[in-house]
Amino acid sequence: MSVITAIETYDIRFPTSLERDGSDAMNPDPDYSAAYLVIRTDDPDGHEGHGFAFTIGRGNDVQTAAIAALKPYLVGRPVDDDLGAVWRELVHDSQLRWLGPEKGVMHMAIGAVINALWDLKAKRAGLPLWRLLSEMSPEQIVDLVDFRYLTDALTREEALTILRTGRTGREDRTSDLVRNGYPAYTTSPGWLGYDDDKLRRLCKEAIDQGFRQIKLKVGADLEDDKRRLRIARETCGPEIRIAVDANQRWDVPDAIAWIRELTPYDIWWVEEPTSPDDILGHRAIAEAIAPITVATGEHVQNRIVFKQMLQAGSLHHLQLDAARVAGVNENIAILLLAAKFGVPVCPHAGGVGLCELVQHLSMFDYVAVSGSMQDRIIEYVDHLHEHFVDPVVVHQGRYRAPAAPGFSSTMKPSSLAEHRMDDAINRA
Repeated sequence: MSVITAIETYDIRFPTSLERDGSDAMNPDPDYSAAYLVIRTDDPDGHEGHGFAFTIGRGNDVQTAAIAALKPYLVGRPVDDDLGAVWRELVHDSQLRWLGPEKGVMHMAIGAVINALWDLKAKRAGLPLWRLLSEMSPEQIVDLVDFRYLTDALTREEALTILRTGRTGREDRTSDLVRNGYPAYTTSPGWLGYDDDKLRRLCKEAIDQGFRQIKLKVGADLEDDKRRLRIARETCGPEIRIAVDANQRWDVPDAIAWIRELTPYDIWWVEEPTSPDDILGHRAIAEAIAPITVATGEHVQNRIVFKQMLQAGSLHHLQLDAARVAGVNENIAILLLAAKFGVPVCPHAGGVGLCELVQHLSMFDYVAVSGSMQDRIIEYVDHLHEHFVDPVVVHQGRYRAPAAPGFSSTMKPSSLAEHRMDDAINRA
């Protein structure tokens, strides 16, 4: 029986603020970072599990320390442990739970560990994660989900029905996914720190690369937003969807007024118009700005808040994040909730490694849960993929289905060595 022998952690940071990559109204100087871990084992085939929590710089050391605090729960554990049981053990631990409960730095640390364990499991199975999950039985999948706090909206029996229905046509959808990929949109033209010429050039490049949707950051200055949206709409024409992202910038009345000023530019959705915790505020905005839709979720802290947003009608596009909640298990719960309420999932993927992760979740959703790509699309940002062993491949505006075993989360040893923060401090 193979066991986990060690957990290694790394504070990895990239200086993206130098070129204003990732800049928005709330985060003007992000340095894309990963609180990264490697799970070592005595597996005779040498398999390891890799995972991370995404941050934007300062505080990444705190997130890394939180991951390191979970080592006693893992070292010596069999590598083939039931991941539903492992999830419950970590999330339900009373002393860890007190730090949340089920939110914040500790919850994200658990997510990084759970994702690394899934990476290990998929590698040992010789399958990419999306295919490993898609080939599991409905009963195996629901056993991964914690239904506590969800049963007023989604019961185990309802989840089983969704998954059993999803078995019909599963092989055809798998073939379609491998053949045609999954739709993507790009945020690369729209960072707030870019000048107008760069915005115009990147919009043209996005269209040439086959993208049918782009996203622009907004919220710092209304007249500036109008000018940038006018440039984007003139460059892209009427057929390309343009979404905007306020990154939680506004109070509810300000959001409604600001978005109404942007309606001449045919906005597809507005993302994170207010605090991610404000369920009723999102609903008020959604009702006031219709037919423009609301997208949110990258900072939603757990499945319970998603449940309430769906119950309240606060969002039209659910933007789960692979590294915000407690990993794959909780994101499966969120996918099932979205399927129950008929809301399309359009994951957040702006950040180091997030594109690599969320593609697996959306592809699993298509093959085994919702069975649909209707109005579903994955964010794509053309940053930092070169640091991964199995980087995303996007062709003609579509994610190609990963074929390599694992969760696509393994960074190259050279990148870990070059961008490790403690080593950088020592070199300085």
